[in-house]
Parts: sequence; C-alpha cells; structure tokens
Amino acid sequence: MSIKNRLRLLGTIGVFFIFSNAFSQTSASTYSALGLGEFSYGGLTHNQAMGGLGVSYGTGYAINNVNPALSTRNTAFNFQAALNYRSIEASSSTENESLSSGGLSYLAMSLPFKPNKFTMGMGINQLSSVNYNIIVNSDVTNSNLNAINQIRGDGGITEGYISAGYVLAKNLSIGLHGSYLFGSTIRTNQLTLRDTASAVVGATSEYYERLTVSDVSFKAGAHYFFRSGKQSNIHFGAFYHSFGDIKGKQFAKVADLGEASDPDSPGDIISNNDPGTIFLPNRMGYGVSFEKINKFVVGLEAQYQDFSQYRNFSGEFGELGESFKIGLGAQFTPDVFSMDNIFKRGTYRAGVEYIQTPYVVNQSQITDIGINFGGSIPVNSLSLVNVALKVGTRGSTGDGLIRENYFNVSFGFSLNDNTWFYKRTFE
Repeated sequence: MSIKNRLRLLGTIGVFFIFSNAFSQTSASTYSALGLGEFSYGGLTHNQAMGGLGVSYGTGYAINNVNPALSTRNTAFNFQAALNYRSIEASSSTENESLSSGGLSYLAMSLPFKPNKFTMGMGINQLSSVNYNIIVNSDVTNSNLNAINQIRGDGGITEGYISAGYVLAKNLSIGLHGSYLFGSTIRTNQLTLRDTASAVVGATSEYYERLTVSDVSFKAGAHYFFRSGKQSNIHFGAFYHSFGDIKGKQFAKVADLGEASDPDSPGDIISNNDPGTIFLPNRMGYGVSFEKINKFVVGLEAQYQDFSQYRNFSGEFGELGESFKIGLGAQFTPDVFSMDNIFKRGTYRAGVEYIQTPYVVNQSQITDIGINFGGSIPVNSLSLVNVALKVGTRGSTGDGLIRENYFNVSFGFSLNDNTWFYKRTFE
C-alpha cells in the first residue's frame, strides 16, 4: 500500500474513535422498556431498504455487516455512514401520543486487501436501543392518595467490530465478525404521591438503575452461489452470532428526586457497580436470493433468536419469547452502464418484513409488520447516496396493549475508491 493510501487509512480509522460516543437512540418504542431494549438487525441503509436482505446477497460497492462472508464481494475500498430518524404514533385504548428519535446510525469501512480473495472491515453501530417515557397513575390501597410513577429509559448497547472474509473455494466464502460490546442503559422510576386536592404529599422519591456492559461476541458466516443461467446466479447464505453471558456492572439506588444517580448523596444504594452478567441468546440467519447480473436481485431470508432464554442481571428470566424475522426484498438497476443519466444507473429497492418480536405483554406476543423501500443514487463514478424508508405497525390496542404506527428514515452515503489495493500498471 502506498504512503498516500496508508495516510488515508489512518485518517478513516480516526473517524471511528471520534464518533464512538456520538450515537443517539434509534428507538422511541415503549416496548424498549422490556429486556435489553429494541435490537437492530436490519443491516445498513441499503439492506434496510429491501426488508433487511443481506444474509445471502451483497454487492461490490456496498458493505455487508449482516453476513461477514459476503464482505469478499467488496472489490473497492468503501466507507459508509448514515443518520436515522423514527417517528411513532403510539395508541392505547384511551390515549394517543407522538414520539420521535434519531441520530447517527452507523459507521462502517471495508478494506479489500486482496480483491476477490480476502477482505477485512470494521465498524460501529448500535446493537440495541432503550428510549421510553411512561407515566402510570394508580390509587394507593387503603388511602385517599394517588401515586404517579414516571418511568424513563435511555441508552443502549453499541457494537464496535472487526470482520474478515475469505474465498475458501470456487464460489464459496466464509467470514468471521468479532465484536466489542459496550454502553449503558439507564432506567429511572420517579414516584410522587398526591392527595384528593392534587397537592404533593411528602418528597418525590426516585429509583435509579444503570447497567453498563463490556464484553465480546463473535459471528461466523458462509456464502455460496452457483450459475443458474448465462447471466444469473442463485445465492445461499447463513450466519450464527454467539452472545452468551455478557459481562457488566450495575449501579442502583433509591433516594430523593435528583440524588439517586449520585453515589455520594444521601439514599439507599442497592448495587454499587457490582459485577455480574446478563445472558443474551445466540442468533442465526439464513437465506436464498436470485440475481440477474447487473439488473435485479430478489431474495427471501429469515433470522431467529430465542429470547425466552434471556436472563437479566439478577439472573431472572424476563417476560420475553422466541423472536424471528422473515424478510422478502428486491433491488433493480435500470441501466448500470448508463453514463449520461445517474437515475438509470441508480439502484432501487423494496421489501417487506414480518417480525415476531421478543416482547410478551399480558400473555400476548407483539408482532411487527413493515414495508420498506429506497435506493442508491451515484454521485460520481463510484460513490453513492443511500436512502431507506420503512412504514410499519406493531402491537394492538386490545388486551391493554399499545399499538405503534411508525415511520423510519435512514439517510447515508457510501464513499468508494478502487485505487487503494490495486497495483498501478502505469505511474
């Protein structure tokens, strides 16, 4: 690698350290109050636009962090980043509320050290998000008092990863993805008592809990394809993501309002950064896709994770169940060789997702159905602007549940350069 390209690489890696603490919550769901929050497994922007398709298919100019084996299809240096915004209309049987959240979604980089043979990558993205604010009013038994609980949650788990993909045999690739998991979730419960005249009785108390995780996980993947015609391929892909016991520390305290987060203020400390673990179940995915070279792709994929095995920091099983996702997606490029029309050279995507979430409320498991669409438009010969939109609904207003109608936007860019790892013929 030339000195110029080495400086480029060092500068790009520096971006990851600068932005490693810049992630905002990409969830605004009430259901993120359960378990470790809302998990994101939809891949990068281009994957999200076609129902999360990424287990069985990847392209040369788009990073794949879903299946590390597909990184071998990256034939150019690639740097990607994106912002995410979500708007939710939450409804119960009696009330409605508008919610929103957003921020930096991910940073990712692919380095094809030996194009079509060996590729490495690295990135930072949010694995789970916690972001909710719930107010519960209830009468205090055997009194004329009313209790107001304001329950809040914030934070999430961030994943910093390094991946590698290798072409093991003709049309067969394998990959390994190693992650460092870090971040904190903060949950508070503020309790205020009021009498029949709505006057505050006593001092408002607060329960504060902070769980900080720090551990590693690994994901292995495989990809195989074969020719199904002169200009078509059929692709198969699979991955297995191993989590298990995730190490962490917990701080918990009860005190007057505003003092619970301070370990040195008056109050009752329940846990003082005590070490422990949470158990996060392993995840698997598999899929198949059909490719008409330089024209279109259509694929069907599934992912599965048994959250009924999840255990919290206290070793207790949460009210969570088996979770799976089925995605059907497609992309289409009108004319990949068009030189005078960037819209003909662009790629357009659509998909649909059905998700059985892990959340079990009042003995009902919450499902999520979404429609995805978007595309990538070239801004020069190799770089792209990427956008993905999703409209969906989860839950219902029956049985004391909450229905969330949501709209997601992911907007990003992809910077590509094919001069990094190819030897120059002429200087």
